[in-house]
Amino acid sequence: MEWDVIYYEKESGEVPVEEFISTLSPKQRAKALWEVRLLAEHGTGLREPYAKSIQGEKYKGLFELRVQQGNDISRIFYFLPVGNTFVLLHGFVKKTNKTPPRELDTALRYMQDYLRRCDSK
Repeated sequence: MEWDVIYYEKESGEVPVEEFISTLSPKQRAKALWEVRLLAEHGTGLREPYAKSIQGEKYKGLFELRVQQGNDISRIFYFLPVGNTFVLLHGFVKKTNKTPPRELDTALRYMQDYLRRCDSK
Protein backbone atom coordinates (compact mmCIF):
# COMPACT_ATOMS: atom_id res chain seq x y z
CA MET A 1 0.00 0.00 0.00
CA GLU A 2 1.24 3.49 -0.79
CA TRP A 3 0.90 6.18 1.87
CA ASP A 4 0.50 9.89 1.29
CA VAL A 5 1.89 12.51 3.65
CA ILE A 6 0.48 16.03 3.56
CA TYR A 7 1.12 19.12 5.64
CA TYR A 8 -1.68 20.72 7.64
CA GLU A 9 -2.39 24.25 6.43
CA LYS A 10 -4.05 26.86 8.63
CA GLU A 11 -6.86 28.97 7.19
CA SER A 12 -4.32 31.81 7.01
CA GLY A 13 -2.20 29.74 4.62
CA GLU A 14 0.56 29.07 7.16
CA VAL A 15 1.98 25.53 7.14
CA PRO A 16 3.31 24.91 10.68
CA VAL A 17 5.40 21.79 10.02
CA GLU A 18 7.04 23.20 6.89
CA GLU A 19 7.89 26.35 8.85
CA PHE A 20 9.22 24.26 11.75
CA ILE A 21 11.40 22.07 9.53
CA SER A 22 12.87 25.16 7.86
CA THR A 23 14.15 26.36 11.27
CA LEU A 24 16.13 23.19 11.99
CA SER A 25 19.87 22.81 11.44
CA PRO A 26 20.76 21.25 8.07
CA LYS A 27 21.51 17.82 9.64
CA GLN A 28 18.36 17.86 11.79
CA ARG A 29 16.30 19.01 8.78
CA ALA A 30 17.67 16.17 6.65
CA LYS A 31 16.86 13.65 9.41
CA ALA A 32 13.32 15.02 9.79
CA LEU A 33 12.65 14.82 6.05
CA TRP A 34 14.12 11.30 5.97
CA GLU A 35 11.69 10.23 8.71
CA VAL A 36 8.77 11.81 6.81
CA ARG A 37 9.82 9.62 3.85
CA LEU A 38 9.95 6.59 6.16
CA LEU A 39 6.37 7.35 7.22
CA ALA A 40 5.34 7.48 3.55
CA GLU A 41 7.06 4.16 2.86
CA HIS A 42 5.97 2.20 5.94
CA GLY A 43 2.74 3.91 6.99
CA THR A 44 1.12 2.44 10.06
CA GLY A 45 3.91 -0.15 10.21
CA LEU A 46 6.44 2.50 11.27
CA ARG A 47 7.26 1.96 14.94
CA GLU A 48 9.73 3.06 17.63
CA PRO A 49 12.27 4.48 17.56
CA TYR A 50 10.85 6.48 14.62
CA ALA A 51 7.16 6.78 15.48
CA LYS A 52 4.98 6.37 18.54
CA SER A 53 1.34 6.93 19.40
CA ILE A 54 0.51 9.60 21.96
CA GLN A 55 -0.91 8.15 25.15
CA GLY A 56 -4.11 9.33 26.80
CA GLU A 57 -7.74 9.47 25.74
CA LYS A 58 -7.55 13.21 25.10
CA TYR A 59 -4.92 12.69 22.40
CA LYS A 60 -6.37 9.57 20.82
CA GLY A 61 -5.35 9.34 17.17
CA LEU A 62 -2.24 11.52 17.51
CA PHE A 63 1.20 10.13 16.74
CA GLU A 64 4.70 11.56 16.81
CA LEU A 65 7.69 11.23 14.54
CA ARG A 66 10.66 11.02 16.89
CA VAL A 67 13.53 12.84 15.22
CA GLN A 68 16.96 12.66 16.81
CA GLN A 69 20.22 13.83 15.28
CA GLY A 70 23.06 13.64 17.79
CA ASN A 71 21.87 15.50 20.90
CA ASP A 72 19.18 17.40 18.99
CA ILE A 73 15.70 15.98 19.54
CA SER A 74 12.50 17.13 17.91
CA ARG A 75 9.01 15.80 17.42
CA ILE A 76 6.50 16.12 14.60
CA PHE A 77 2.91 15.28 15.46
CA TYR A 78 0.64 13.71 12.86
CA PHE A 79 -2.57 11.75 12.44
CA LEU A 80 -4.32 9.51 9.93
CA PRO A 81 -7.80 10.95 9.32
CA VAL A 82 -9.00 8.37 6.79
CA GLY A 83 -7.62 6.03 4.17
CA ASN A 84 -3.92 6.22 3.47
CA THR A 85 -3.14 9.92 4.05
CA PHE A 86 -1.14 11.14 7.03
CA VAL A 87 -1.42 14.80 8.02
CA LEU A 88 1.64 16.40 9.63
CA LEU A 89 0.34 18.90 12.19
CA HIS A 90 2.95 20.48 14.44
CA GLY A 91 6.64 20.21 15.27
CA PHE A 92 8.83 21.38 18.12
CA VAL A 93 12.33 20.98 19.51
CA LYS A 94 12.26 18.77 22.58
CA LYS A 95 14.23 20.10 25.55
CA THR A 96 12.74 18.07 28.41
CA ASN A 97 12.03 14.39 29.01
CA LYS A 98 8.28 14.90 29.05
CA THR A 99 6.46 16.46 26.10
CA PRO A 100 4.99 19.81 27.20
CA PRO A 101 1.17 19.72 27.25
CA ARG A 102 0.98 22.97 25.26
CA GLU A 103 2.77 21.27 22.32
CA LEU A 104 0.31 18.37 22.43
CA ASP A 105 -2.62 20.77 22.71
CA THR A 106 -1.40 22.72 19.68
CA ALA A 107 -1.28 19.51 17.63
CA LEU A 108 -4.73 18.54 18.90
CA ARG A 109 -6.14 21.96 17.98
CA TYR A 110 -4.70 21.68 14.46
CA MET A 111 -6.13 18.17 14.10
CA GLN A 112 -9.58 19.36 15.18
CA ASP A 113 -9.38 22.33 12.80
CA TYR A 114 -8.38 20.07 9.90
CA LEU A 115 -11.28 17.70 10.60
CA ARG A 116 -13.76 20.56 11.04
CA ARG A 117 -12.79 22.13 7.72
CA CYS A 118 -12.81 18.76 5.91
CA ASP A 119 -16.27 17.94 7.25
CA SER A 120 -17.64 21.29 6.11
CA LYS A 121 -16.61 20.71 2.48
